[in-house]
Amino acid sequence: MAFDPSSQYPIGLERPDLITTPSGIPLSELSLDGERIAAGELRATPQTLTLQAEVAAAAGRPQLSAGLRRAAELAPLPDETILAIYTALRPRRSSAAELEAWAERLEELDAPLTAAFVREARSVYSERGLLAG
Repeated sequence: MAFDPSSQYPIGLERPDLITTPSGIPLSELSLDGERIAAGELRATPQTLTLQAEVAAAAGRPQLSAGLRRAAELAPLPDETILAIYTALRPRRSSAAELEAWAERLEELDAPLTAAFVREARSVYSERGLLAG
């Protein structure tokens, strides 16, 4: 059955068959009383974030949808990489060349939406004098 983002929310209640952990454990097999699982198994998967993005778009929230789509791209990346990107995006932390290098790396990591976001930030930071000197 196809997912209908306008009527099947919350996804975990309406379509639990679509939700799994990063290693593929179905939501229906998780419980607080059950077998212990690694903390990494409790992370949102790219698929779940994409479904949430569809719900946000169907609800008329395009900015939230875009943020969730970028999160879906970043979900498989190591925490250290995400933290480094976050740090690089802080005002006056990176030069235009450094932000472009991040955008190029993100494209290599199959994160084109996030790469475009970093390029947009680079442009805005340049206009507002927020790039590193």
